[in-house]
Amino acid sequence: MSGKPEAGTREPQPPRVWVYMLPGGHRVMAGKTDADNDRLSLKVAGPNDWWFHVRGMPGSHVVLIAAEGQTPDRRTLNRAAAIAAYHSKARGGGVVAVSGTLARHVTKFRGAKPGTVQIRKERIFKVRPALPESSQ
Repeated sequence: MSGKPEAGTREPQPPRVWVYMLPGGHRVMAGKTDADNDRLSLKVAGPNDWWFHVRGMPGSHVVLIAAEGQTPDRRTLNRAAAIAAYHSKARGGGVVAVSGTLARHVTKFRGAKPGTVQIRKERIFKVRPALPESSQ
């Protein structure tokens, strides 16, 4: 028996992402394609993880997975938002507006194109595009 799935069945592919570690053991993942963004936002992100996307232009969906038993502070949220700004068409801009919300407030409506989601309870972060110091 081979390790391949039977004909007609397909294993869902894990999203291809960039991964960054932030101080305190927090992990940030950014999707590489629209399909990766969907999988990251809707399958990988837990309800209490934070989700980010630059406002008004194309970019990666970014998920902040807090370290075990911790709630991310304002500085950590701003760092994750800066990563979302970096992985967008706004990378070369100055201060950028980034939408953030808990992943439980991210949904997709039937028939929406890959990478298209709806969010509720949005919080706006004004940040400069940047990667964590250890990743540059």
